[in-house]
Amino acid sequence: MPEFRTIDAGAAQIRVALEGSGPLVLMVHGFPESWYSWRHQIGPIAAAGFTAAAMDVRGYGGSSRLPEVADYRMEALIGDILGVGAAFSPEQKFILLGHDWGAPQVWNTTLTHPDRIAAVAALSVPFYGAPEFSFDDVIKRVFDDRDRFFYQSYFRTPGRSEADLEADLRRFLAAFYYSISGDAKPGEWKLGLPSSATLMDSLTVPDTLPAWMSEADLDYYEAEFRRSGLFGPISRYRNHTRDFELLSPFRGRTITQPACFVAGDKDPAFNGFGMVTDPIGKMRPAVPNLETAVVLPGCGHWTQQERPAEVNAALLPWLTSLKGRVV
Repeated sequence: MPEFRTIDAGAAQIRVALEGSGPLVLMVHGFPESWYSWRHQIGPIAAAGFTAAAMDVRGYGGSSRLPEVADYRMEALIGDILGVGAAFSPEQKFILLGHDWGAPQVWNTTLTHPDRIAAVAALSVPFYGAPEFSFDDVIKRVFDDRDRFFYQSYFRTPGRSEADLEADLRRFLAAFYYSISGDAKPGEWKLGLPSSATLMDSLTVPDTLPAWMSEADLDYYEAEFRRSGLFGPISRYRNHTRDFELLSPFRGRTITQPACFVAGDKDPAFNGFGMVTDPIGKMRPAVPNLETAVVLPGCGHWTQQERPAEVNAALLPWLTSLKGRVV
């Protein structure tokens, strides 16, 4: 296990798993995950000559649990990333690596604070620039107005989804991890349900866990969510309009730092739930220095957990190439 430290990031206390020395690579996880999502990357990144730091996002695990929905807006999460970066790399720019919700966090930290970020890598979620409209408007038009279930609509009302999912955390986690992984068979993530459905209605609980997640791994995640609850993690989805307002002044600005991107071709977050035909091509104008872009055949949403060797094979040469160039 890595060393753990709790960092005062200003508005939140952030737990960080830490290994190695050298330029800082700060890893940011998504939903419903943990620093532990990076367990296959921390050691190899440290061995390559970096300070490998994987944080618990606020609301998760050992980090602060704050009481208001607005506490989980992008602006606050960016502040936490910068606070952790200042603690471990006060004089130098640092490298960011994010997955799922961690990807928008690292993209947007780089966009809004380019003076602090040397390079950025993301898994699963591409970056197309500051949005032209709130994702709340997209959800309403594509799903709500058509009486179609969408998990982010289900998350909208504070307390409702938390109560449903916390009633059997292990069952929820196993179903969520499995149903959008590369192991799921067609139809095991159920689409086209009416808006009255619940998230568990749309998922499949596997008889056995996929090979990339052991019972011990699931034990760890379950224990983390038993202590943190789901309010903070789910509240990230309740801040689309606040995030849109934060990022609107940056519309048209590009990310010019060296960048890396890895995704699975079976990941719904990669292709915008089927709405984007060429995500990497669409991303390049907004990320002109995208130096590495890898799509893993048959891989689902949990990129660095499903395919750790392939993810590391993409990340490590790129990270090593940054030495003496930007860090």
